[in-house]
Amino acid sequence: MNGGSAGSGVQGRQGLPGVQEMSAAVAFAGMKRVVDVVFRAGCPDCRANVELGASALRLAIGATSKTTFYSFTCPECGVAVRKPAGERIVELLTGGGVRTLRLHSPG
Repeated sequence: MNGGSAGSGVQGRQGLPGVQEMSAAVAFAGMKRVVDVVFRAGCPDCRANVELGASALRLAIGATSKTTFYSFTCPECGVAVRKPAGERIVELLTGGGVRTLRLHSPG
């Protein structure tokens, strides 16, 4: 006899009959952002810690980690800032609606 969640292969969780697990991206696909995402960044020039909306940032994805970066203009001192973006930063920025440019190497 099948006793509810027995044999589901997932321990420590009780699932609802007929409901499948899905990723957050699938679950929220098509939804519009209600609140703008705010990112915190530091300016290496004036050392200000600033909060920026997605529209204030740009993400460039290159062929390597050395050519992948994000950039913004510091609202405190006006300097153009460019910082490296690892995989986690890329994920956060793209998920937060930051415009992305894919760089292609000549060749």
